[in-house]
Amino acid sequence: MSKTTELGIEPVNRLLWKYALPAIIAMTATSLYNIVDSVYIGHGCGALALSALTVAKPFMDICAAFGSLVGVGASSLLAIYLGEKDYDKANRVLGNVIVMNIILSAVVMIVGLIWLDPILFAFGASDDTIHYAHEYMEIILYGNILTHIYFGLNAMLRSAGHPRFSMTATIVAVVVNIILDPIFIFALDMGVRGAALATVISQAIAVTWQVTKFFDKNELVRFHRGIWRLNKHITFRALAIGLSPFLYNIAHCFVVIIINNQLKTFGGDMVIASYGVINRLTFVFAMIIMGLNQGMQPIAGYNYGAKKYDRVQKTFLITCLYATGVMAIIFILGEFFPRFITQIFTHDYTLIEMTIKPMRIICSSMLIIGFQMVTGNLFTSIGKAGKAIFLSLTRQVLYLIPLVLWLPTIFAEPIDGVWWSIPISDTLSAITAVIVLISSFATFSESK
Repeated sequence: MSKTTELGIEPVNRLLWKYALPAIIAMTATSLYNIVDSVYIGHGCGALALSALTVAKPFMDICAAFGSLVGVGASSLLAIYLGEKDYDKANRVLGNVIVMNIILSAVVMIVGLIWLDPILFAFGASDDTIHYAHEYMEIILYGNILTHIYFGLNAMLRSAGHPRFSMTATIVAVVVNIILDPIFIFALDMGVRGAALATVISQAIAVTWQVTKFFDKNELVRFHRGIWRLNKHITFRALAIGLSPFLYNIAHCFVVIIINNQLKTFGGDMVIASYGVINRLTFVFAMIIMGLNQGMQPIAGYNYGAKKYDRVQKTFLITCLYATGVMAIIFILGEFFPRFITQIFTHDYTLIEMTIKPMRIICSSMLIIGFQMVTGNLFTSIGKAGKAIFLSLTRQVLYLIPLVLWLPTIFAEPIDGVWWSIPISDTLSAITAVIVLISSFATFSESK
């Protein structure tokens, strides 16, 4: 009980660090794993395998998007119910998360395996990279149910007042993954298939760790009879709240698909590999922001449910300040050290040289992205699904897709138009977020 009631009592800044720091550590560990995974594949399997991993990433993100549809929405709902002290519904949310994740992940796995190659070709694979991409994604899809449950339970752990336990689960997955990667890729000569298998096994071990906490009879939110039947009200409300990150992730995936195809048209597989290197860099810092958002989410949701609106606003403002500081680091790295960053991933001279310019272009807008991400998460945290959905779609659908298709037609070098579409859309979406936020603050304290 004390783990949840502290959300409405302790100083906001202390709470944010208490909840965000474990999430940041966990998300940073995950992002570092992704870098290590890319380094192993880039050096152990070659530049084409690295390009294939870039092609496969939006497919993986689509699979993860269905997990966020359930996990993020349900965890926000759990925090709100705990703030309202409706503990019966809070426990039912936990049971519904498991059931919904199993159903959705099974559907995604079946559909993905049936149409695997056509999907990968549509995402930007070529005849030279399809083999690597197919081998990697086949294993990932077979483990999709574990992936969904892993992310769903981690979100529930944070909202239930156990950010450190959630962090430990993630670190367990990352450490096991990093240990297994070189064994499967190099020692057993399994290539990209070995990298995917290491991911699935590590998540299975993490899920085993997570469920121990929810079987503890001393926990306020735990597994027990009567919570497994899908509740229409809980299901639809959780899906409505989770629709914002889901649509954002789906839109992001389709944007990456369009970018990959534009890059393939104007540059080829090596340019896609270049984009993959830049994505890995930005992913590290985006994961830190996601950690901040995960720390903010239960605090904002609980206090919104408890009608302590001043604490919600304070939580948001402090989170924005920290997020901006984090993105200042990637701005400096991308603008002043692009060659050093690229050399971490590959020893291919051609790939290194062609990555420097686009890295500087893409990182030019990093200072405003933190605010944009936190603003969207604020509305998700307090159950304002409509505004959260709108903000999640502005960057991807309203701005980035039209720009990435149009700018190459007006640039002397079409590939430059693809690169510049990213920071321009970031700037426009940040302006949109400011407008929505200012208009919302006037009525922020209205009841749900």
